[in-house]
Order: sequence, then structure tokens, then C-alpha cells
Amino acid sequence: MQPNPPKRRTAVSARRINGHLARWGPYVRLALTLIVAATAIFAGRDHWRLPQGQYDPFPPRVTGLARSIDGDSLWVDGNEVRLQGIDAPEGRQTCLRGGEVWKCGEDAYLALVRAIGGETVTCDVTQRDVYGRLLARCTAGGRDLNAGMVAIGMAVAYGAYDAEEAAARSARRGLWAGEFDRPDKWRAENKTK
Repeated sequence: MQPNPPKRRTAVSARRINGHLARWGPYVRLALTLIVAATAIFAGRDHWRLPQGQYDPFPPRVTGLARSIDGDSLWVDGNEVRLQGIDAPEGRQTCLRGGEVWKCGEDAYLALVRAIGGETVTCDVTQRDVYGRLLARCTAGGRDLNAGMVAIGMAVAYGAYDAEEAAARSARRGLWAGEFDRPDKWRAENKTK
């Protein structure tokens, strides 16, 4: 008695197998794609789940063309930078000068635009603030933007630049030419960042 020879696949069984692969192939590819995506997400979750108040390490210096956001914040090389040690009026903030309402927040923004003057901006970063912005001392064309904004009276000293503020106040430059709420007080009363 001879052992049974192995079964040969017939054209019918090959078509059946290929039909199953054709039907299930897209689902297998989708399952593999989802597995790879889930692995990537879970592998990087610690990067996105830092404790509140902690952010990724910041670059020590950012340099590039800048775009003003308001009188004390700007975008440099894709980073939101807050000028450290100063506080400028918010964009919607108004002040009084000569008894007239004055859009001091808009003027602070324009003063920073003029101070940058289309020059490359270099910011030496010290830390991040509670909003995740880089805190830095910035220069444009060799000019200190932080000190300059306080010196022309379009920002107040906020932990630094007291001498510049005293000079602007005594010369009645910028905000000091009239009446204004300090920006931190205005923000508290108007519930803005």
C-alpha cells in the first residue's frame, strides 16, 4: 500500500486563497497601520504629558526675522517670545493723554514694530512663562528691545529696567505723558492674558 501523495493545489483552491487575500488584504493593512500609529502615540506620550507648569527645554537663543504680537511679545523663528522684565499695554488697552482717550496698546505694538525695524532679532532666552512663551532679552540691529520699549515710555519696568522707567517718567515720554492703568492691573480688570 502506497501512502497518499500530497494534495496538489488546484486552480480552484488557489483562486479561493487569492480571493480571501483580496478581500481581507485592506483590513490587514489597516490593522497594521493602526498598530504602528498606536505604538508611535504611546511611545511619545511622555513628551506630551509633562506635569503642569513644565515645558520642553527651551533653546538658549533664538534668532530670525520677527513679527510683533503686541508691545512686549513677538514671534521669532517660530517661537512666541515675551520680552522679559517689561510689561506693555495690551492691544485693546486705552489711556488718557491731554484729556483725550488714546489707544496706547496699539501704539505700544507699533513702537515695537518700529524698534525692530525689519532687522534680524536675537533673543537670549532665560526660561518659559506660565503660558509656555519664551522669556528673553532681545536685540535688533544691536539695540536692546526690552530696555528701548521702557526708555521710550511704551512699556513699564517689570522686575528690570527701573532706570529706564525713571528717565521716561521724568521726561513724560509715552505712557507717562498722561494717565494709564499699569498693564497687569488692566489685565486683571479686563480678564485677559
